[in-house]
This record gives sequence, structure tokens and C-alpha cells, in this order.
Amino acid sequence: MGEMKRIGIWAGLFAIGLAGCSAEEQYDPHTIGDSTLSEFYEYSDALPDQPGQLLRQEPLEAKQSLDNAAVNVRLLYSSTEGLEGEAIVPVSGVLYLPDGEAPEGGWPLMAWTHGTVGIADICAPSYNGRQSQDEDYINRFLAEGYAVVASDYQGLGTKGTHPYLATQAASHSNLDIIRAVTGGEFPVGKRVVLFGQSQGAGAAIASADYAATYAPEIDIAGVLATGAPYLSPRVVAAMERLQQPDRIDPLLGYTFLGMTLVEQVDPQFRMRDYITDEAWPIASRVKDACYAEIKDLVVEAELTRAMSFSQSPNDAMRQGFALMGYPTLNITAPIFLGTGGLDRDTPPAMQASLMQDLCEAGSRVTAHYYPDLDHRAVVPHSPVDSIPFVKAAFEGADLPGNCDAIPIPLTQ
Repeated sequence: MGEMKRIGIWAGLFAIGLAGCSAEEQYDPHTIGDSTLSEFYEYSDALPDQPGQLLRQEPLEAKQSLDNAAVNVRLLYSSTEGLEGEAIVPVSGVLYLPDGEAPEGGWPLMAWTHGTVGIADICAPSYNGRQSQDEDYINRFLAEGYAVVASDYQGLGTKGTHPYLATQAASHSNLDIIRAVTGGEFPVGKRVVLFGQSQGAGAAIASADYAATYAPEIDIAGVLATGAPYLSPRVVAAMERLQQPDRIDPLLGYTFLGMTLVEQVDPQFRMRDYITDEAWPIASRVKDACYAEIKDLVVEAELTRAMSFSQSPNDAMRQGFALMGYPTLNITAPIFLGTGGLDRDTPPAMQASLMQDLCEAGSRVTAHYYPDLDHRAVVPHSPVDSIPFVKAAFEGADLPGNCDAIPIPLTQ
């Protein structure tokens, strides 16, 4: 890229950044990304005392609907706020029902947890629609006769900053939408398989882990996770050692989003204090742009970590990483773990470390390693293995896993 072109990009973005946050008093870390989508997402009535209660529903528009769903419904329901873990808040999501007549006992239910879309309300999948890859993936399970429920997660679509990658928040949102649909009049069964990709893979695993104490009444038949993140202290230390500060980093958007989580839990932390004037016009776009656009801006501006940070955020980020973990990793339901060998977003060694710790904690993990697939490609290619796993899980088959011979490389 020519120097003049890069300067032009930065100048334009800097003007946008200033317009969106021109005064310190306008900046509230607990409302980043908030906007009015429609009256559906605004809930001013008294909330129920209990989480998992359906508040309202309406048909989805065409862009949010799936081809293999005979019923496409937007939902608003009550959930427990996931950082403090006490207040009841409204959360949005969707329910897709397959074509045909529901079997006795209802359609077997799968709970989809989506990957990173951003933290701005406009990125909520129930409003913005889903990536074509995710549409194709969910359609495959609908074609197999599974109903699919999918939370937007706390703060995506509804008021408040989305606590990005915070697993307790994601698990509350996910478990409570399951409660809302299984406790209502929808023709779905009581057993559920949790499935997700990337951020959503972590949410699926976390939901199964937190369910033991938060929602023990939910009958979880299995967990299907592809591209799962794992930010344990050991993994984080390894990532920091491997950082290349002078190399263009297309994944910087993840860091910018993660910094907004730290802001929510540490009153002394402000991401602006760590980000250079060069990078701030892009980093500040977390408030009104989705992740794919932020990634494109990072690549176009050729941002490196050295160019982006005036001081290292590594120590401060550990507060966020602590909220991105799992309470026990001792999960009763069998787990399918799908890993791409070319994954750079959640590298194979990270996922191998997760599998190792899951196995040591007593979980039953069936891992499939796809050496020629990257973070995104593992989604459409894994169903050849994952659909039989899901069928077996619903049938209550013995799925002992392959913990005795972990197929994912522990080193890269």
C-alpha cells in the first residue's frame, strides 16, 4: 500500500472516530455498541423474577430466516446478567423449526451459539442475519430434523455492552433461551445438544459446564464445538511469547473487542490509554462496526501490534482472559471437538491444550483433526463426522471419546 493511501485511510477513520466519541463524558464502557434496532428489542415492562421466561416473539424477516426452517421466530426472553450474575435482563435470539410434523415429544433441539460478530447491536444475528457459512451449517441440521434455538448473547441487540467472550454471560444467555423454548408451547423436545463455532464453541462448552449449577434441570445430550478458544494462563503465556509485534496482524480486532470486556470489569482501565492515535480510528469502530469490517480495516491499514499499542495491554488483558475460562471442565455430556490444522484464530495447539485439560478433568472428548482446514473451513466440512455424533448423543449411545490418544498436535 502506498504511504499516501494509508494516510488517507487513517485520516478518514480518525474523523469517524472523533465524531463517534468527541468528549470523555460521552464514553460509557457499559453502553458501547448500543443503538435502537426496533421496538422489539426495547423492553420497558417489568421483567419477571426468574430467568428463562419468554417475553415476546415475532416472525423473522427474510434476511434473518433460513431456507430449511418452516418456522423462523425472533424471541426476547429473560436471562441473568452474566458479569455480576444477579440482575435479570432481556436478551434476544431466534428459534428455527424444521419442515414437517414434529415427532412425538417434539423436535429434538439443538442450541446454536455463534462465533464473533462484534459487540455493536447492529451485529446481532437475529437482526443482521447470519454469515452464509453459518446459514449453510444450521440448514444441514434442520434438514436432519433438528429444531435450532440461537441466542444473540447478552448485550447484542439489547441494551448494555456485550461482554465479549465472557463465558458465564454466554452460558446464561444460552441456557435461558433453552429454558424459554422448552418451557413454552413450541413443539420441541426437552433434551438438547449444544453446538457452536469459535466464540460460540467456547459458549457451548461453558454452557454445559455452568449448567450443573445454573440450570441443572436442562438435559444436555452432547456438545459439538469447532474452533474452540482456550485462554488459560498457560496458553496466554505461550501466545505472548509468539507475538510478532512488527508483523501485520489481521486478528487485532479480537484484541480490541476483548479490551471492551476489561473496561466493564475494571473502572481504571480505558482501552484508549493503550491504543495509538494511528490505530484508534479503527479500534474505536467496535462501537458501530461488526468484526468482519474491523478486520478488513486492520488489513487495509496494514496495522501491526507495534503500531497499534502505545503500551502493552497484556497484563491488563489477563482480567478479561480470566472471565473467558470454564468453571470445572468436568462435563457430563460427551463432547465433539473439531479442529482445523490451518486455524490461526484458535490455533490447533490451543485446542489441543483444551482437550488435554478437558480429559484430565474427566470429560469424554471425541476430537477430529482436519489438517488442511482453517478456522472457517472446519465448519462446513466437519458435519460428516459431527452429524453422526449428534445422532448418537441424542440416542444416548456410549461415546467414550479418544482422550487416550489426542489427535490434535500439542505443538506447532
